[in-house]
Amino acid sequence: MSFYGVTDLWTYVIGAFGIILLPGPNSMFVLSVATARGVKAGYQGAFGVFVGDTVLLAFTALGAAGLLRTYPALFMAVKVAGAAYLSWVGLNLIWSAWIKWRSREGVSVSVEPEMPAHLAHPFKRALVISLLNPKAILFLLSFFVQFIDASYATPAIPFLILSVILMVFSALYLFALIFAGARLAEVFGRRKRLSAGLTSAVGGLFMWFGAKLATANLN
Repeated sequence: MSFYGVTDLWTYVIGAFGIILLPGPNSMFVLSVATARGVKAGYQGAFGVFVGDTVLLAFTALGAAGLLRTYPALFMAVKVAGAAYLSWVGLNLIWSAWIKWRSREGVSVSVEPEMPAHLAHPFKRALVISLLNPKAILFLLSFFVQFIDASYATPAIPFLILSVILMVFSALYLFALIFAGARLAEVFGRRKRLSAGLTSAVGGLFMWFGAKLATANLN
């Protein structure tokens, strides 16, 4: 028995919740932006993630995974671009952490430091990070198809239900990260070296995300 074309709804809910909690470039970027620039910038980054995820869900519904499998060169181009961008974000985070580490705690500066490039436009950065991940399209397709009743007359309805559930979980998680980032900013505001350590760790994660995407395949 299905719920408007969705089979085993509660299994999907549990699975979607677990997937959202897995660390990824989207959540790490929103957390780092909220920590560095505050709640407003965090919301901008979260909105970029929502737009990017919506586009990916639409592409998934239109069969983007099949297109990437049919044209391996297209998959390779998107994969290389995504890996390079994630690595660039990671390098910028590590570089800004190094600058913080070298500065002494308690020393005030009269000149406002230049905003790092990876934090200057949270919405645009988060949108690009979300879109440049072809594996997300493949994962969404393989995950969603397990819970859609193939005999249901209007497949768009169960797909929409599954998408809304996933997006609600994503919104709640990102909002929690935004407030966590704002809290971290208060705690680490006067502890530059501790803040640098956290920033470099996030930068290392982005480098790892980039390496993982660079070695991804379509299987």
